[in-house]
Amino acid sequence: MDFIRKKICLSVFLFFHVCFITADAALNVSTIPFSDGFSHLFGEGNILHATDDKSLQLHLNQRTGSGFKSSDLYNHGFFSAKIKLPSDYTAGIVVAFYVCISTVVFFFFQILSCYMVALIRLLYTHLFVCLFVFCQTTNGDLFTKTHDELDFEFLGNIRGKAWRFQTNMYGNGSTSRGREERYYLWFDPSKEFHRYSILWTSKNIIFYIDDVPIREIVRNDAMGGDYPSKPMGLYATIWDASDWATSGGKYKTNYKYAPFIAEFTDLVLNGCAMDPLEQVVNNPSCDEKDDELQKAEFSRITPRQRMAMKRFRSKYMYYSYCYDSLRYSVPPPECEIDPVEQQHFKETGRLKFNKHGHHRHSKRTRSQVLDARNHGNQDEE
Repeated sequence: MDFIRKKICLSVFLFFHVCFITADAALNVSTIPFSDGFSHLFGEGNILHATDDKSLQLHLNQRTGSGFKSSDLYNHGFFSAKIKLPSDYTAGIVVAFYVCISTVVFFFFQILSCYMVALIRLLYTHLFVCLFVFCQTTNGDLFTKTHDELDFEFLGNIRGKAWRFQTNMYGNGSTSRGREERYYLWFDPSKEFHRYSILWTSKNIIFYIDDVPIREIVRNDAMGGDYPSKPMGLYATIWDASDWATSGGKYKTNYKYAPFIAEFTDLVLNGCAMDPLEQVVNNPSCDEKDDELQKAEFSRITPRQRMAMKRFRSKYMYYSYCYDSLRYSVPPPECEIDPVEQQHFKETGRLKFNKHGHHRHSKRTRSQVLDARNHGNQDEE
């Protein structure tokens, strides 16, 4: 009996110990009200605010999507929000959370063209749909052909399938040398809020989901201008990307399920705000804030977090540009090639097998085929 009692006590101790470790590991960040650091980007009629000014919804319907942006640009920073994605059938929908600089003129013409298409649809046919194509905006208005960008993009979903998303990095206009990685989520992001964060310092970039780092890019001299180095702001958008988002555009947005709603709360802007016309990112006035960022807990990946990151990438990453030898005969300089991990990827950078060990294009079951007919689309991946 003493043995059993001691074993129970030990189990209880370990349970609470693990819980406390998990609680301590949560990112310690300070949030701000929307009006203290953000403004509307587009689709103002599709943005709904909570009365406490701490939460908001971005809507997408047949008329337009919507988005918001930080009021300032930042010389490095930690950018974060808790997000809940649209539920049900969301193929073709992209929810983006990213840092860059907007091209105002190009963006204006995109909105204008969308409204023109919508007007034509109303006047002439009920079969036409306005597809609001809001590409990842560049900083061409301030830094012509040398824009920087870091992003999360959630790529829509088919009911019953695991959600997919990608992270990316552009530096100095390196759009032809994108650094995409694509993953599955280990939870349903439409059921509850989860925190998504981007850390950007002069030394490294870390993408977080909750307290789990999922990707780290460590700056080195060989990267040169491909490492983001100019002031950027935080953006969040929802838009129709039917031409590419789900299975390369095979599955389109179905507005029968509209409005599509992405919810945001607990917004974080932690960085040195600066004049966007100052093209030198290493502004002396921001040195103190940069030091503060680099000393913060979220700037250092603990051994426990690094193990969690390795498990995540091993289990849920299904495309990596580092292993895409058709695209890059020589991996970009920031890539750390893991020979064991590399064996799981094709020369296209995609997994040879899915997470259950089966070929990715395996024959679908009768129930899956019926579900595809019912919803009009089916992701075969």
